[in-house]
Amino acid sequence: MVKICCIGAGYVGGPTCAVIAYKCPEVKVTIVDINQNRIDQWNSDILPIYEPGLDEIVKATRGRNLFFSTAVDEAIIEADLIFVSVNTPTKKTGMGAGFAADLAYIEAATRRIAKVATSSKIVIEKSTVPCRTAESMRKILDANSRADINFQILSNPEFLAEGTAIEDLFSPDRVLIGCLDTPEGHKAQQTLADVYAHWVPRERIIGMNLWSSELSKLAANAILAQRISSINALSAICEATGADVDEVGFACGLDSRIGPKFLKASVGFGGSCFQKDILNLVYLSESLNLPEVAAYWQQVVIMNEYQKSRFAARVVKKLFNTITNKKIAVLGFAFKKNTGDTRESAAISLIKYFIQENANIHIYDPKVSVEQIEEDLIYPGIATPEQYAKRINIHQDAYSAAQDADAVIIVTEWDEFKTLDYSRVYENMNKPAFIFDGRLILNHKELKAIGFEVEVIGKVIQ
Repeated sequence: MVKICCIGAGYVGGPTCAVIAYKCPEVKVTIVDINQNRIDQWNSDILPIYEPGLDEIVKATRGRNLFFSTAVDEAIIEADLIFVSVNTPTKKTGMGAGFAADLAYIEAATRRIAKVATSSKIVIEKSTVPCRTAESMRKILDANSRADINFQILSNPEFLAEGTAIEDLFSPDRVLIGCLDTPEGHKAQQTLADVYAHWVPRERIIGMNLWSSELSKLAANAILAQRISSINALSAICEATGADVDEVGFACGLDSRIGPKFLKASVGFGGSCFQKDILNLVYLSESLNLPEVAAYWQQVVIMNEYQKSRFAARVVKKLFNTITNKKIAVLGFAFKKNTGDTRESAAISLIKYFIQENANIHIYDPKVSVEQIEEDLIYPGIATPEQYAKRINIHQDAYSAAQDADAVIIVTEWDEFKTLDYSRVYENMNKPAFIFDGRLILNHKELKAIGFEVEVIGKVIQ
């Protein structure tokens, strides 16, 4: 019986190891975290993460072969395989600030494994990390553990999309397992492959070089983000020429060499991975003395920020060049639908801009809590507590958020926003009533027929 420990009960470790427990009933899985409140939530009826299908999987396995605990040392000692799935945020200070990944949590977890382990372990990088992080982990483990204990390090990057994480885990495009090219490394690689083989076809479990596996995660996210920034750059040209960005994206997607995914114009990408991983790639390129490569990837992030500021400026321009004391309804605060995650959400950037213009912002999101919105907005450079109290209002439904509003802005593509009674919304707004579709999810001609002044990304509505 294989025993698995996962250090880190966040967006990656929680769902990943819950699915492993669900698919491998004979494997004991313990997810540990030093945050008592988070563990309490995982052990409650209201999980700390919203992900379609996750609730059912956790409740089917919790207490059977899936456990959540703060007893980190005990779980490490007992485990055969240890997933390291801790946060690796972008550094805010010091060398590489604004670009490099902060590996403090990775180092702390690695040192703890080395300190408390009493037998040999397979240690698996699950967090998104810079290339060759495993080398640093190995040095820490070798320098701080007993001579009779052997550690094998694997790279097993996650490729989950929030909102479809369970579906992605049930039927992944690929599972990468990187190892060192040694007999012991390949044996460890096979051990982890056997776990995934309980439900993933063997041909989708890809063994590779340790460093290639680490870099593949950054590369995949960078290429996907590049596609979004590319279509968003084209959206500005579409607006200026009268072309339709949806039609342009559709035409490009018909090319079999390109394909249709990630060619939907929007107010900009967000989430915990894309921007962080691109900046990580920029820093890596600069560290390797490849300034042209760094500048190339940096432009993807620059384009994303430009798209947000361009959209915000359009709102102000359309509302007669001032939004001072005007009521702006923001529908959606999560960075995408089907998740409560707000990291790098476009909504935060837009609201920051609107606060600077002295607007009154009314927010509704079906899955983001009031506490999370407050935490994200009361932040240096966004809003002071006084500004938050004066300018920000949180609502429990879209209709009340839009009541007496001068403009409605769709920032997250929640399905419920597609089916709102917009006649009712329009009737209770100030006239003229403006609607800004930042995610291209509405029927714009129908909205104009109701009476709305409609503004969208990359389209000129006749």
